Amino acid sequence: MKNLFAMLLFLCTLSVFAQTNSQEGEETEVAHKYRVSTTYLMTDLILADWNKRTSNQMIELHVKRNLDNKNIVGVKFVTWRLFQPMGITWWDGLLDKLETESEFYPGYLRETGIGITYQRMLWKGLFATVEVVPQFQTYTDLDDNKLGNGFKVYNSVHLGYHFAFGKKKRFFIEPQVHCNQWMFDNNSPEGFKQLDEKWRNYFLFEPNLYIGWKF
Repeated sequence: MKNLFAMLLFLCTLSVFAQTNSQEGEETEVAHKYRVSTTYLMTDLILADWNKRTSNQMIELHVKRNLDNKNIVGVKFVTWRLFQPMGITWWDGLLDKLETESEFYPGYLRETGIGITYQRMLWKGLFATVEVVPQFQTYTDLDDNKLGNGFKVYNSVHLGYHFAFGKKKRFFIEPQVHCNQWMFDNNSPEGFKQLDEKWRNYFLFEPNLYIGWKF
C-alpha cells in the first residue's frame, strides 16, 4: 500500500509536467519567473563538525520555475549521509536514540539524487508540494571503505506557508512540515539491513524551513 501511494505521487507529478507542456496559448504574467532555495539544515555545513559521527553532511538545492501565480515546477538536488535508519520517528524516541547511539549503523549511508517537484499555491501564502527524488546509495564503514551500492526513490508531501520580504519580494522563507516515504530501498549490507528492517519506510511530520531568492 505504501509503495502504491508513492507511485501515485510520482505519476501525479509527471502528469503535471505533461499538462504543462501540452498547454497552448497565453502565459500568466508573474513578477519573478525563477527561484532558488535551500533548507536551513545546510547550516550543518557551517555550524557543525562535518566529520562528526552524527553529521548528516547535507546539501540540498532547489531550482524552480513559476508557471503562473499558482503552479511552480522545479528540480531538486540533494545529498546526505545517514548514520542511523531514517524511519525512526519522534514517538519511537528519536532523540533518545541519538544520545544512546543504540541504532547507529556500522558505518554510513550516502544518498544522492536529482528529482522533480511540483508546488501549488492554495490560499495566499499557503502551499502544498510533492517531491519525487530517485537516489543512488553508497554504503561505507566507519573508515570510509566502500561496502556496496543501492538505489531508492524518496518521496515527500509538504504543507507550508510562503513569506516574501523586501521591496520587490525577492527574498523568501517557507516554514513547512513534511511527510516522507521511500521505496525500492535495497541491496544493503547485512549490518545496515538488520537495522533498517526494524523501522518504517516513512517519517511523518518533519519540520523544515526553506530559504530562497526569486529572480
